[in-house]
Amino acid sequence: MRILLLCDDEYHPGQVPIGGVKPLQEKGYEFDIITDGNEFSPDILQNYKVIIISKADHITRENLASWKTPEVQQAFVAYVENGGGLIVSHSGTVAGANTEVLDKLAGCKFKFHPADCPVFSEPIKPHPITKGVKAFQEVDEHYQLEIMADDIDIVMASYAAAQGDEAKYATEWYFNAPAKIAPSAFVRTQGKGRVAVLTPGHHLKVWLNPNFQLLLENTINWCGMQI
Repeated sequence: MRILLLCDDEYHPGQVPIGGVKPLQEKGYEFDIITDGNEFSPDILQNYKVIIISKADHITRENLASWKTPEVQQAFVAYVENGGGLIVSHSGTVAGANTEVLDKLAGCKFKFHPADCPVFSEPIKPHPITKGVKAFQEVDEHYQLEIMADDIDIVMASYAAAQGDEAKYATEWYFNAPAKIAPSAFVRTQGKGRVAVLTPGHHLKVWLNPNFQLLLENTINWCGMQI
């Protein structure tokens, strides 16, 4: 299967997801990779059964202008509704100033995360993307999401213990977040296509965890099938 990976933004170096998909390349999956948003054109979407967005709304790490133009966002909606598969991974959930169309397609947008901490992710219901996947824990950014679609099916949950001095939550919430349970993986459909959101993945070690690798492979295969 040929897959397009869009990655690289100010806070998320492209080499992390690029390194994270190498084991799948060794298994025969083909990845075309775009790190510069200026090199993306909506007309290439038709060349792929599955697209992974692991990229916030920055053209590159150095160029923080938006690549998710209204034309690009509408093209992704048409791509999914016509049967394409979309995986929104980690930083792909980070909204830009005017990315509501794409955020609604994903079904969510990033709210915040505490400082890096051990994050425990666990399947909570049977689904093709969680088949064979066992609970795993890695140091990661524990993403909290704003849900924007009524039809999301949460198939994995993540948990991170409270951090820091609870008395400081009100003034230093970013580095002293309370204990949280959040979606780790969910799926939805739109038109003939399938969408999946995977929140783990700030560090390469997370991507290379065998259970995350299986989750990613399952998700690619599931998203690559039309409804």
